[in-house]
Amino acid sequence: MTEHRAERVAEPGIPVRGLRRRHLAMIALGGAIGAGLFVGSGVGIAAAGPGILVSYALAGVLTVLVMRMLGDLSAEWPVAGAFAEHARRAFGGWAGLLAGWMYWALLVVSVAAEAIGAARIAHGWVPSVPPWAWVAVFMAVFTTVNLAGVRRFGELEFWFAGLKIAAIAGFLLLGGAALAGLVGGFPSPGAAHLTAEGGFLPHGWHGVAVGMVAAVFAFGGLETVTIAAAECEDPSRAVRSGVRAVMWRVAVCYLGSMAVVVALVPWNAPGLAEGPYTAVMERIGVPGAADVMAAVVLIALLSAMNANIYGSSRMLNALVERGDAPPALGRVRAGVPVGAVLASAAFGFASVALSLLWPRTVFPFLLNSIGAAILIVWALIAGSHLRLRGPSVASVTALAGIGAVLLFMLGDPASRTQLLTTGAWAAGLLGWAAVRRRWRTAPGTGPLPS
Repeated sequence: MTEHRAERVAEPGIPVRGLRRRHLAMIALGGAIGAGLFVGSGVGIAAAGPGILVSYALAGVLTVLVMRMLGDLSAEWPVAGAFAEHARRAFGGWAGLLAGWMYWALLVVSVAAEAIGAARIAHGWVPSVPPWAWVAVFMAVFTTVNLAGVRRFGELEFWFAGLKIAAIAGFLLLGGAALAGLVGGFPSPGAAHLTAEGGFLPHGWHGVAVGMVAAVFAFGGLETVTIAAAECEDPSRAVRSGVRAVMWRVAVCYLGSMAVVVALVPWNAPGLAEGPYTAVMERIGVPGAADVMAAVVLIALLSAMNANIYGSSRMLNALVERGDAPPALGRVRAGVPVGAVLASAAFGFASVALSLLWPRTVFPFLLNSIGAAILIVWALIAGSHLRLRGPSVASVTALAGIGAVLLFMLGDPASRTQLLTTGAWAAGLLGWAAVRRRWRTAPGTGPLPS
């Protein structure tokens, strides 16, 4: 029975392989390089000061370990649902249900956050159009793109992500030139900002830990590369190269950017927490810096929206196929999971509507509810690798690191709410899984409706 189930799970849920290898890494970058880097990094800098470099380095090491394990598992089993299916193989149906639904929630709430951020930028340029109308336009466009077919989605995301990489590369080159004293009218501060205003760790190691929590959340989204592998030509080879490409590109983008920011601008400078990249451009004296960075951030947010609608729809479709989501969402047309795309986009749009009606309560609750979701997903990935491959340095180190972050969040008043709210959602999902299992194994019962 177990062997038969393993064979069934290993079958890809969506047979159409419309993605190419060059699309794969860009799709992951599209989901990972968004609001977390361009906007959220300012919060981390305010908490850690120049020590944010340590925060991102530690979070980066943890991310690399998780992605290497995920790449290893996905290369052998490149299935729709990726790590949710690996967790199911390793621990049973409850683990696949938990990983799949937690990741889906993380992505759809992220879509809503990105839509709100993008609408604010567009509204600032065209005040006559209300933010809700911009949200409607953006959601309609990217829902249509995701319904049009995976090849068209992959092409759009390839160029979207390429523009983001080009913008960050330009930022790094300009910042490096400013640090070298090559920008006219701007004397290089050298390393002065790294040690002034309270030193390299102005808030001590507690600040570094707070910054690491923000960095871990920002790195979430890279896992989409393994979800997309099931729709790629030669998936096993594609996922290995895609994971390698993602890891070094993200390391350069995140760590390089943070190094430029804290070296050129005092960590406690006014406005840095709201927009670190804009603060750097204005400090150097780039004409129209605010508008330039607003355009870059808009592209980043729209790209992340596009990628996260894709990732959430594929994960939801995999949940439908395994009986963990309502079968009504399982309609597929020409290889596109139409029902899952529409449901994921609808949830994102509903979240935006709630944020407009109750901006101080509902949407912050949604954000808090998925605050630690990525850590639960990562723990299941590491645990699955340990169970399916045996103990390794990567799995043991990653689990220890994830445990340390969770313990810090539990002890930190500012992070505890996120952890407890996410934990409540996880407990609810586990309770649902237990009820479904008991119903299905009880004598004389029929199938449990999803």
